Amino acid sequence: MGDWLQRNIIEPGKLPLLLALTSFVLTFVITRVITRLIRAGKGPFRNVESEGGVHIHHVVPGILLTLAGGFGAVASGRHGFGSAVCGVLFGIGAGLVLDEFALILHLDDVYWTEEGRKSVEVVVVTAALVGLMLSGFVPFGVNDLSDDELQDRGTVLGSIAVNFLFALVALFKGKARLAVFGVIIPLIALVGAIRLARPGSAWARRFYRNRPRARAKAGLRAYRHDRRWSRPRRAFEDWLGGKPDPAQIPDRR
Repeated sequence: MGDWLQRNIIEPGKLPLLLALTSFVLTFVITRVITRLIRAGKGPFRNVESEGGVHIHHVVPGILLTLAGGFGAVASGRHGFGSAVCGVLFGIGAGLVLDEFALILHLDDVYWTEEGRKSVEVVVVTAALVGLMLSGFVPFGVNDLSDDELQDRGTVLGSIAVNFLFALVALFKGKARLAVFGVIIPLIALVGAIRLARPGSAWARRFYRNRPRARAKAGLRAYRHDRRWSRPRRAFEDWLGGKPDPAQIPDRR
């Protein structure tokens, strides 16, 4: 284990990234535990409010820590004690910020609502992407090129352009997750690019407008996919981030 850590993490300068990922995941988990205890009225934790009654969301210290860690990492390089500390600070700050990603997106306190699930999704995707990069994958699949190919700028630029095109097509087809992961692993983006677009996506509105059979097939495939995966995904998100509050029906009396 020590030899693997030295050879694959420390020598290539990936220790700050490993520390950032670890602190990011731990911060998210600890934050969710604390917020769920506050929600249930258990434990010593309470919401933080200013003297004027303004609720201070944890995204505020998260932004400050992210800035400190990010600028510190740029200034310190990839080796040394300073880079490790900056990696930890950045990971903690990013965990606090992305835990309230939905709040930033909607500009509203949607932490315990259906919209708040976006925070959990973004955290999971971010952790997975950073984990892939830590394992040796790099954006646009350039890591798959040989040393001779890496010396050829045309080959490198061509590979990046093709992989980016696959990811872009997958995104236009409404497959955002495949597009994001396809930036790291090109084969995933290729799968998203060649399969039918999801109904309502930009690709479907543009190219399926006069193709009723394609629209019907895309709708059926999306329905089957959502029916198969929506329940386990929601169960995982509820276990990880907590169940959202029941939707309140407005009183129309």
